[in-house]
Amino acid sequence: MELKRDEELLAEHLAGKVGVFDTLVARYMDGLYGFFKRFVGNATAADDLVQETLLQVHLAAGSFDPSRSFKPWLYTIAANKGRDYMRARGRRPMQSLDSAGGDSDGPSPAAQLEGDATTATEQLDSREQTELVRRMIAQMPEHLRLILILGYYQKLPYAEIAEILGIPVGTVKSRLHSAVNHFSRLWLAHTNASTSE
Repeated sequence: MELKRDEELLAEHLAGKVGVFDTLVARYMDGLYGFFKRFVGNATAADDLVQETLLQVHLAAGSFDPSRSFKPWLYTIAANKGRDYMRARGRRPMQSLDSAGGDSDGPSPAAQLEGDATTATEQLDSREQTELVRRMIAQMPEHLRLILILGYYQKLPYAEIAEILGIPVGTVKSRLHSAVNHFSRLWLAHTNASTSE
């Protein structure tokens, strides 16, 4: 049986069909939670923001343009909720990302952002690196942190990120490049500081 598109489910929800909104929630709940946890760095806040986002989707469903894609609309709402949360608290995230960083002799920072460890020693090292990467990402400006999460962790295409953030695709590419370079500079500074100790 072919799965219904998100846009079809939302239309059925608007028409009063019972249970279809639950299907949308099931499709996106985990992804939204991961997005918020990385962006705001707080699991409890991430849970709350998922609920707020889904409530707003439910309430604003009638304003959705059915000629557009649902996912960018959803993440536009989520990005706005995340930014509002951060601004209201006037602080940076406590943690940002769930994967390890790299070193200057290894793969590029972008590749390291997706690395996995397999042995117990590597897993311990990975946890330490994960915490280090979280702290570094938390130091990044909000617009770079947001685009890094949308691009590398949510794995959204450039066109969808452009729609979510209301910027041209070229700007998405340049910001993502800037975000990776910013992270690289932070990582290199840490590596240099560690080797000089």
